[in-house]
Amino acid sequence: MTQTTARIKKKGKEFEILVDMDAAMNFKKGVSKSVDFLEIDRVFTDAKKGNVAPEKDLMECFGTSDAGDIAAEIVKNGEVLVTQKFRDEEMEKKYKQVVDFLVKNAIDPKTGLPHTPERIKSALEQSHVNIKNAPVETQVKEIMEAVSKIIPIKIAVKKVKLIIPAMHTGRAYGIVSQYITKEEWLNNGDLEVLVEVPAGAILDFYEKLNSVTHGSALSEEVKD
Repeated sequence: MTQTTARIKKKGKEFEILVDMDAAMNFKKGVSKSVDFLEIDRVFTDAKKGNVAPEKDLMECFGTSDAGDIAAEIVKNGEVLVTQKFRDEEMEKKYKQVVDFLVKNAIDPKTGLPHTPERIKSALEQSHVNIKNAPVETQVKEIMEAVSKIIPIKIAVKKVKLIIPAMHTGRAYGIVSQYITKEEWLNNGDLEVLVEVPAGAILDFYEKLNSVTHGSALSEEVKD
């Protein structure tokens, strides 16, 4: 158990809480919904000095003086200070996710076969690409540009045309947006899109889409 500080700035005022680092990060990432990460049932303006935040400031900035509710907002929307060891472990996990993604979704265009994990790792190291602690999908283009200078590689994709009913477009758009290559809003409010999804992620993509559209989205695979 490692105690650390989580902090946020609202309306020009600084607020801090003392939390268990691992539990707080699990909450921030959505792994846990429990606020049992709060070590001390107080909100501070300066945790090191023990300066407790005035209740009027809490009400003004958070609309409540409840430490648990405020702690949830601070951890979710603010900054949790983490150790170098934690950062290193997170980056190691992210590196493995990148390797797994490329092994699963990328191929050698010359042979049509996937690359081995060892070859992917070697190419990543030689390319000196900066892997960020962010979702793989948001940085795969940059990673591919760097790695393709070392080995022949491309993402195997499935092209799919979708028609999403108007009543579900709000929630569904967040799922399809990162894969859209063409979109058109129809007169009845439905959304028609052409998406290119990594072949290895297509089943997960359909599962997420069906969960928010209740299976009402129409799909048609497009052949080159």
